[in-house]
Amino acid sequence: MTPSKARLDAVDFAALEEFAARYGDVQLPPVTVVIAAYNEAANIASVLQSIPREICGLGVATVVVDDGSSDGTADIARGQDVYVCAPARNRGQGAALRLGYHLAKLHGARFIATTDADGQYDATELDLIVQPLVDGTADFVTGSRRLGLYSTNDVVRHAGVHVFASIMSVIARRRVTDTSNGFRAFRADIVDHLILEQPQYQATELLIGVFYRGFRVVEIGTTMRQRTSGSSKKGPNLVYGYRFGRVILRTWLREWRRNRSEGRRLSDPPPVAPAIDLTATDQRHTA
Repeated sequence: MTPSKARLDAVDFAALEEFAARYGDVQLPPVTVVIAAYNEAANIASVLQSIPREICGLGVATVVVDDGSSDGTADIARGQDVYVCAPARNRGQGAALRLGYHLAKLHGARFIATTDADGQYDATELDLIVQPLVDGTADFVTGSRRLGLYSTNDVVRHAGVHVFASIMSVIARRRVTDTSNGFRAFRADIVDHLILEQPQYQATELLIGVFYRGFRVVEIGTTMRQRTSGSSKKGPNLVYGYRFGRVILRTWLREWRRNRSEGRRLSDPPPVAPAIDLTATDQRHTA
């Protein structure tokens, strides 16, 4: 059993059964966009409508994992011609994304991309983060607000982006500019080599994991807009900063110990993963 699959729980398995009953053994196209959504009824429709049907010449499907919303987010998403998985209760964005990754890979996705349900990222830029995967020059691509376009009135949050990026740069032994960007794309098969256990703040856990497994990571400048409606689920700045820092420390210690026990170095190549055949039939399925 792989680390990622080992951390699926009873709520996940129940949601997987419901998904299978609703959609059957669906075959997803090469690019699957996974979105974790919690009480985003005001934003989810416009976000889903902005996702292109084709990226880098490959078919696209969208999987929304509704994280126990109480405002009808799942029902609105189901009306948008996408796949919806709805666990029975709220557990956090990290848990929702972990389930979404598993679903995407289980149903044949070759590349997984993520964006947020609040409309802060520009879906027209998905080709920017998928293209390096298609070209075979990267295994994991993450957007960076600091290398792209970013506007905020929150001075404390803005400073935090710089501080945590500096810490991550030391941990990764390479320059990192954005540690918490939710706009990313990666080879679906790398999930089997990662430990994903954080119920929240998974962007950082994922990033440290791919660095310490030796996968090729690329940062691309992308756009991050201010939220136009609703409120952030991250909490007050000081609480968010403390929790975020704790996740960085704990994940780094875990991955450092894991590498040490396996005799791996940060510079070692990644675990062997099967090559992706982009000449295979591109079956475009809609929900």
